[in-house]
Amino acid sequence: MLIYVKLVLTAIFWGGTFVAGRIIAHGAGPFAAACLRFVFASLFLVILTRRFEGRLPRLERGQVFAALLLGMTGVFAYNVLFFFGLQTVTASRASLIIATNPVFISLCTAMFFRERLDGRKILGILLSVAGAAAVISRGAPWQIVRGALGWGELAIFGCVVSWVAYSLIGKRIMKGLPPMAAVTYSCLIGAAALAIPAYLEGIASQMRTYSLEIWLAIIYLALFGSALGFSWYYQGIQAIGPSRAGVFINLVPVSAVFLAWLLLDETIHLSLIVGAALVTAGVYLTNSGNRREEPRPADR
Repeated sequence: MLIYVKLVLTAIFWGGTFVAGRIIAHGAGPFAAACLRFVFASLFLVILTRRFEGRLPRLERGQVFAALLLGMTGVFAYNVLFFFGLQTVTASRASLIIATNPVFISLCTAMFFRERLDGRKILGILLSVAGAAAVISRGAPWQIVRGALGWGELAIFGCVVSWVAYSLIGKRIMKGLPPMAAVTYSCLIGAAALAIPAYLEGIASQMRTYSLEIWLAIIYLALFGSALGFSWYYQGIQAIGPSRAGVFINLVPVSAVFLAWLLLDETIHLSLIVGAALVTAGVYLTNSGNRREEPRPADR
């Protein structure tokens, strides 16, 4: 029962990251914000990894390049695009665009790793793409063809591309390394890579101007959105399996839209409701067929 509570809280935490990111994006540069988030997140993750794993295992020679790729895709690129996009895109819209991650991961896995796509998954992919198009274009999909999208929407969709790359790299070449350790190393590498552009962006002078609200949002992203969120999610994977744990991710855009309405006074447009329904249905269909293939936790 406790693990289900943790997974629900994780979905709420991850929904809140869009609200926190929106707050930060209006007072900090994208490189500085991302760097500070993962400096703190790395510290928390090192502590949690030692707590749950006993120690942070050393990388083997063949894992170093993979860890670099993980840090540059899932941390560096994703978070710079995340904070850049949230300067102009509302938290609710951003969350629904990023909610298509599992669908594009399934599609790319089929393309690159030759995993079978049945009719259910194909329908799920089509529904999610339609939902994302409705959200990105604010209910006018023909605007996509005309190239009338803003840089903010393109940046948030770039987050999806970055996370798909991060997921596929981890699936392919980060074998033999515990998930928590892989996340910790990717955060450490990403934070180090972000330090130079953050310095050039003026992080030292920026930090002196940050309000208490921005600092609290950064700590929230680092502790709840990164360290605790990832830890509890991976505990869920170990306890009930990846497919059943992954279902809880469907709650992320729901919590994000609600929290954005509650805390940021964002308006819930019809395109958001339609897009949310299509994306949620698509993610469910894409992942629901995986349960039969999944080994029981005791057999892992």
